[in-house]
Amino acid sequence: MRFSRAYIPTVKEAPNEATLPSHIYLTRAGFIAHIASGLYNYLPLGKRVIRKIETIINEEMARAGAEEVELAFVTPAELWQESGRIEKFGKELLRFRDRKENLFVLGPTHEEMMVSIVRNRVNSYKQLPLNLYQIKTKFRDEARPRFGLMRAREFIMKDGYSFHATVEDMNREFDAMEAAYKRILDRLGLKYRIVEADSGAIGGTGSKELMVLAESGEDTLAVCDHCEYGANIEAAVRSSKAAPSEAPVAEFNRFKTPDIKSIADLSAFFHVDPYFTLKCVAKRAVYEEGSCIVLFFLHGDDALQKVKAQNAAKALDIVDVSEEELSDAGLFPGFIGPLDLQGFTCIFDQTLKGASSMICGANEVDMHFVGVDLSVLSEAIFADLVEVKEGDGCPRCNGTLSYTKGIEVGHIFKLGTTYSKVLKAEFLNEKGQAEPFVMGTYGMGVSRLVAAVIEQHHDEKGCQWTRATAPYTLNILVSNVKDEAQNELGELLYGQFLKAGTEVIFDDRKERFGFKMNDAELIGFPFTLIIGKGLEQGVVELYVRQSGEKVEIPIAEAFVRVMERL
Repeated sequence: MRFSRAYIPTVKEAPNEATLPSHIYLTRAGFIAHIASGLYNYLPLGKRVIRKIETIINEEMARAGAEEVELAFVTPAELWQESGRIEKFGKELLRFRDRKENLFVLGPTHEEMMVSIVRNRVNSYKQLPLNLYQIKTKFRDEARPRFGLMRAREFIMKDGYSFHATVEDMNREFDAMEAAYKRILDRLGLKYRIVEADSGAIGGTGSKELMVLAESGEDTLAVCDHCEYGANIEAAVRSSKAAPSEAPVAEFNRFKTPDIKSIADLSAFFHVDPYFTLKCVAKRAVYEEGSCIVLFFLHGDDALQKVKAQNAAKALDIVDVSEEELSDAGLFPGFIGPLDLQGFTCIFDQTLKGASSMICGANEVDMHFVGVDLSVLSEAIFADLVEVKEGDGCPRCNGTLSYTKGIEVGHIFKLGTTYSKVLKAEFLNEKGQAEPFVMGTYGMGVSRLVAAVIEQHHDEKGCQWTRATAPYTLNILVSNVKDEAQNELGELLYGQFLKAGTEVIFDDRKERFGFKMNDAELIGFPFTLIIGKGLEQGVVELYVRQSGEKVEIPIAEAFVRVMERL
């Protein structure tokens, strides 16, 4: 491609709303163009990057035995009603009616649609396992689309679905897809971590996220400094935590605690470690039909993790509740405890099972209980509620957990029979009995990967594409196209690299050298071969974008030496 004929509209100014490097540089370098909130057009350079990523995904899916399909972007709403997700997904699911008043949705994900093409067509265990995938534009009506391609309303996604006769075979395929996704990210040249995650609205029994490591990532990850354990903060767990000191000795009693409302004040008042105090976090749990106050209890030195609490309460969401609302409900903020409490759902962190010698609110202003033994609460609900902290122990080894930031580019789920049961998708087993398919699902954000590469690979000048993702690997830059000798050499080398199958662009524009060099660095070509004043000394210069290295090469050796680097 000749630069003079290419459509690459580079600009100096960043979009007003852009804060992330990927949003800024992909727009400035002419990869994408904003058209509406959360909607972007992919320009020629952007489309080349997309196609490269898709090619690698297709190759690795073929290697893993998955077959490509293409499903309709528009999905009949009846399928979502069958699965029960049409309300659960909320306003992010864009609904519309056609001219005959039939209700449809724009697919943000395709579990229902994929099940619909398999049910009644795959009827026997002998036809299993089956792994089908597509690379498709999706639409999710984000309330606050932002960060360019990172959180857009319309996005390109690879989503795959596997169907099995047994859980064991589904687990095997899950591991195979995890390995395939690792190979994809390795080939793309990305640093990443695979972490345990919450399954969210997709459902199922377990899931893992593929996280590209970047300081700009929205997700906080807890990772071990010794082994490969990692988890999204929403799903992270820690090793068993020992009591930091001897438990306080006190017989069960009610104790006057004037104006002692905080855990810090309570532990100071009784001269005990916060570990031996009981923290109550009140939240309003939101359900399809109404809401109610739920009380979550933890050790005083722990913090509540919102998603874990939401899952424990089996709620659609949990939101803050005001002190006024608590008072109206007959609760006393700062003095709420689980004893003698009627009419409220109480959920305890699992580390509180059998806890004794605790101090907690007495459900009376300025009063606490001491010497509390929680084993008396025989019907209490226990769940993992705690948000892990940096410095907590790894649940798998003797290592220590720390935080890092990541960008979610893939998510794989063990769905089990979550969708096949409700959608009545069944096969006949070896005994001729009908069973629901056991399923897995495997998603990867293609357009998000474009942004993730730049979040991990950029500098103050612009993009630094990896070899596998660069729109063009080599840029031949003629410093002065009016110089006949420079132009002739540029044309000669351009022809040689084209013949060799190199992805090369020839910057033959009648622009200043500085202008063209700025564009080369902004766009982020891995290599730029500069033909300039060095021609008088019989040399050209190879500029390596990632390292900033500049190497002089004799003209006679230019083609061979550059091909060696490529």
